[in-house]
Amino acid sequence: MDEIRGVPTWQEELASLVDAGLRYDGAPIDLTAATESTSKRSGYLDGSGSEARETLKDQVTGFMKSWGEMLLHLAKGCKDIVEQTVVTEDSFVVRKLAEPAAKVSKKLSFMNEYLPEDRDPVHAWPVIFFVFLLALAALSFSPEQDRPVAVIKKLRVHPTNAARVQLPDGRYLAYQELGVPAERARYSLVTPHSFLSSRLAGIPGVKKSLLVEYGVRLVSYDLPGFGESDPHRGRNLSSSASDLINLAAAIGIDEKFWLLGYSTGSMHAWAAMKYFPDKIAGAAMVAPVINPYEPSMAKEEMVKTWEQWLTKRKFMYFLARRFPALLPFFYRRSFLSGKLDHLDQWMSLSLGEKDKLLLKDPTFQEFYQRNVEESVRQGIAKPFVEESVLQVSSWGFTLSEFRTQKKCTTNGVLSWLMSMYSEAECELVGFRKPIHIWQGMEDRVAPPSMSDYIGRMIPEATVHKIPNEGHFSFFYFCDECHRQIFYALFGEPKGQLEKKVRETKETVVETETDKDSTNAASTTTKE
Repeated sequence: MDEIRGVPTWQEELASLVDAGLRYDGAPIDLTAATESTSKRSGYLDGSGSEARETLKDQVTGFMKSWGEMLLHLAKGCKDIVEQTVVTEDSFVVRKLAEPAAKVSKKLSFMNEYLPEDRDPVHAWPVIFFVFLLALAALSFSPEQDRPVAVIKKLRVHPTNAARVQLPDGRYLAYQELGVPAERARYSLVTPHSFLSSRLAGIPGVKKSLLVEYGVRLVSYDLPGFGESDPHRGRNLSSSASDLINLAAAIGIDEKFWLLGYSTGSMHAWAAMKYFPDKIAGAAMVAPVINPYEPSMAKEEMVKTWEQWLTKRKFMYFLARRFPALLPFFYRRSFLSGKLDHLDQWMSLSLGEKDKLLLKDPTFQEFYQRNVEESVRQGIAKPFVEESVLQVSSWGFTLSEFRTQKKCTTNGVLSWLMSMYSEAECELVGFRKPIHIWQGMEDRVAPPSMSDYIGRMIPEATVHKIPNEGHFSFFYFCDECHRQIFYALFGEPKGQLEKKVRETKETVVETETDKDSTNAASTTTKE
């Protein structure tokens, strides 16, 4: 029976499925040749080694690609699960965290002002945070692996040996005296120390011969929580002024005394001048630091102040003002770590040339190490946090209050009209005592714009602008600088008081007192 043409047979259908248009013609199929052709097309080796077989590297690469695709699909699945179960409005997580997150977002909303107007904060801040983490990770690795490693010095704890006085509230305050003894002192000069310092600073490197020449009794003391002074639970500038006055009374300074404030220590001097002006004879401020957020500063003064500082220093000021609870984290990794580092590294200072040279001087380095060791003796961060917060917070007074100005008492319209024609109803108020300010024009820690602001607020203050001097170079180990300060405050040197003269005066007073007592007793007897 003839085959029907037009309908393909099963052999033809099978042959049509083979590549290259092979047709089965009924002849035996060479399986070896077929396998060889397939191997060449797939890239595998046969026994003769004519083609490259898949290597271990190719297998690992393929495995990793497959594994990556699986992880990608797993992450997408987890994301979908989180979006459908956790992030929904009725989920447990959202109910618990929605209110605290809203409060934190409200507190941080002021930072949105720094974003461009066309950026959504919800998308912008996660990107900024991620980039910040990447930057920290990059900075943690130094490319200079072959540079020599500096020897790390450790801070030592010294035996306690400071003189201390007990204050009215029971706390003890440590202090140090230099110069002439109390009974022969012509002038008493009290100086509170600056940040990361102690009573040992005083006037760094001042010669005893200069103190004797001017008859100066120099008193420096540890602020609460620094050195060997007891901490104060509720410390502020008012309590700081009280501590200073109580110390002066406890060590026998009965007459008016002078104040010397250096750097951040100047705010404690300002406080004593504000709350106890009758006890103060005058004040000297060297490189004074004021509140950089002071609202009465002119825009130009504030810009010139902030542009002198490094980004990290600005960040520390920001933390002190907004998030002071974070400051101990940074302090324990710097000067409270027990290791000694360079001052400019710890304090994020940008220094001028003369300051850099001074910091390399062996005399300064020896003094600096001992002073820091005494400052951090107690090993607690709270005093340093308090000091930072005091600087950037409201002081409770303004420097304009020290300006000499006329104050008139007016009780009604009649008194006001009388005050226009009579001087009897008015009086001069303000500090009205000598105020001298020394400002290095190359100072980048307390920029000259700060002393410009002080001079504008207190026109009576004498501002000494020192060219080519920095924050440390004018005050530390500078004999001529110390002499300039003393001459401006005390004039020509008059030496110390003669002890015999004072003893003679005391004897005369005691004799007169005895005579008065005798006369009073005889009068009583006659009566």
